[in-house]
Amino acid sequence: MTQSEQIPRRVLLFVTCTVDQLYPQIGESVVNVLERQGCEVDFPAGQTCCGQPAFNAGFTEDAKAVARRFLDVFAGEDPIVVPSGSCGAMVRNFYLELFHDEPETLAKVRQVAGRLYEFSEFLVDVLHRDDLAAKMSGSATYHQCCHLLRELGIDAQPKSLLASVEGLEMREMEQSEVCCGFGGTFAVKFPEISTAMLNDKLDYAIATGADTLVAGDATCLMHLEGGVRKRGDTLQLKHLAQVLDEATSTDGVAS
Repeated sequence: MTQSEQIPRRVLLFVTCTVDQLYPQIGESVVNVLERQGCEVDFPAGQTCCGQPAFNAGFTEDAKAVARRFLDVFAGEDPIVVPSGSCGAMVRNFYLELFHDEPETLAKVRQVAGRLYEFSEFLVDVLHRDDLAAKMSGSATYHQCCHLLRELGIDAQPKSLLASVEGLEMREMEQSEVCCGFGGTFAVKFPEISTAMLNDKLDYAIATGADTLVAGDATCLMHLEGGVRKRGDTLQLKHLAQVLDEATSTDGVAS
């Protein structure tokens, strides 16, 4: 197979609500990295939410309405890339539960879900790029986000991409696979428990001595960033896409 045959000519970006509204720089980094790998990235303007907040809160019919829109907006044949294990798991796993009694919709779910890939998964498993010739200085530790690890089974891909960055010293964090305490509505319903888990995660990250804590989900980063600000820690927080963008940019600075 030639290099051009390995690279889909066009991919669709599902940017997610959190990235779109709070961390657009993550979405920009995703586009930058994919384009540097030869992909043409299209952003379906009609996209909104995947329906996960409503689904997790028990508002099934509301979740269905949003999910149906998602299925319509992302209909087609092109691969769909999402920089979030949480939203990716909603589409790939929980849409099957949401529409379990609707055969016609389930067929759409399977077609769309079969084309949807988390960002690191797409780079490594579809483009076969686990080394992007990336370079940057510093040290980092990696947080294994719950949905990415447990629902999608994605672990080796982000780690291999980070390990391939020349000059970036990766430091293992104790209990890296343990939840950061966000969990969507969990952080709202059980704030004391969530905060205790958050503090444990930050303590473990800081104990590594790393400059940066890297994760693959903006919602985890949002939760962690709140803790860092409240505690006055100096730890930097970055999405994997931001690290790879900075490390592969020609001027050494992420756009």
